[in-house]
Amino acid sequence: MRRLRFALALGVVLSLTACASAEPPADEHSGDALSGTVQVYAAASLQRAFDEISAAFEAAHPAVDVVTVYDGSSTLATQIAQGAPADVFASADEKNMERIGDLAAEPLVFAANTLVIAVPSGNPGEVAGLADLARVPTVLCAAEVPCGSASATLLARAGVSVTPVSQEQNVTAVLAKVEAGDARAGLVYATDIAGRDDVEAVVPEGADAVVNRYPITTVRDAGNPAAAGAFTDFVLSPAGQRILADARFRAP
Repeated sequence: MRRLRFALALGVVLSLTACASAEPPADEHSGDALSGTVQVYAAASLQRAFDEISAAFEAAHPAVDVVTVYDGSSTLATQIAQGAPADVFASADEKNMERIGDLAAEPLVFAANTLVIAVPSGNPGEVAGLADLARVPTVLCAAEVPCGSASATLLARAGVSVTPVSQEQNVTAVLAKVEAGDARAGLVYATDIAGRDDVEAVVPEGADAVVNRYPITTVRDAGNPAAAGAFTDFVLSPAGQRILADARFRAP
């Protein structure tokens, strides 16, 4: 009887040990597994959406601190290529993603955007379309910036020639000029106008034919690859896509 009880006890121990060893490893994207800082370099037009995405990601992963750097995609691509400590890069076009070369680990398109004409509240220049940009003080993004390249394409297709009062490195600077009254109009993304009452949007003819596609990637040799991968996955997830849609980004 004593031997029988010992055998039964041993069997229970072995069974529990087997079950424990069969448990799957912790999810690498779980809140307990992720920690540290993840540095996200993102196009200026993404700021409102990515601020919200970053807050939601930090709530899901309390041990992770998201540090965001916003600027024109061309500026960010140059910084990353020169060794800036980015873990994630989200560009406003695929051309500038290509500029970082092999540092981009499998970029994926996560959103799209189109251009509108931004005018000060009340539209004092009475801008109704692209042709009016030739007669009123207009500010544009610089040609190397995604919004500048898209603006050049849109204007060329419309046969409109514009001499801008200034050329800026990102859409944030363009909007600031329009808001301050330094220009009567500027070409920016539709998402930049959403929810604002200090500027208005005029949707130009042909805007739907000029679409910027936004890719995101983890940066090869990132300082925090696990958190970088999780952040990228979150942007592509239904939760991230809902935030982008609320910010008026188009689906990829």
